[in-house]
Amino acid sequence: MLVGGNSSRMGRNKALLSSHGRTLSQVVGDAVRAVAGSVAMVGGSPETTAVRVGFVPDLYPGEGPLGGILSALRDSAAEWNLIAACDMPALKIDFLSQLMERAEHSQSMAVIPAGPSGRLEPLCAAYHRNAAAGLQAAFDRGIRKIAAALAEIPANTWQVPEELSCFQNVNTPEDWAAYDR
Repeated sequence: MLVGGNSSRMGRNKALLSSHGRTLSQVVGDAVRAVAGSVAMVGGSPETTAVRVGFVPDLYPGEGPLGGILSALRDSAAEWNLIAACDMPALKIDFLSQLMERAEHSQSMAVIPAGPSGRLEPLCAAYHRNAAAGLQAAFDRGIRKIAAALAEIPANTWQVPEELSCFQNVNTPEDWAAYDR
């Protein structure tokens, strides 16, 4: 599942940014599809279907990425769900494959990578469908930060080796210019 799209700093829907004939959601979606077998975009608008991904309505529009994760988990029949932000064009299939392999052998409800700096990347992570109940409980109490909601479920952190790090995202026109060369 892809989460995201609109950004006030970009001034437009990041999922629809185009580079070399492909949109950001196509680039990220193709990587997710290669590992998970299918891909759908949470939130935004049905126009994302024009970029070769399915569309899942955001059950909590305007409530941030945690609402997007909950929407994805509620819509999916899969045991493990690969959740990726639509604005991470450097995601690698090898990395995503290792992430899902770790998840499938995990006893936790989420596997959250951490980049070389140690910063957690909950918008490029694997979530078990049973994580929805704990995350929903946190959301219902007003928690909107993913990191705070993760305290409600058993989650493993995976310190990603430097050579697999691929978490650069596109949040500003400057980020996009650096990627779109």
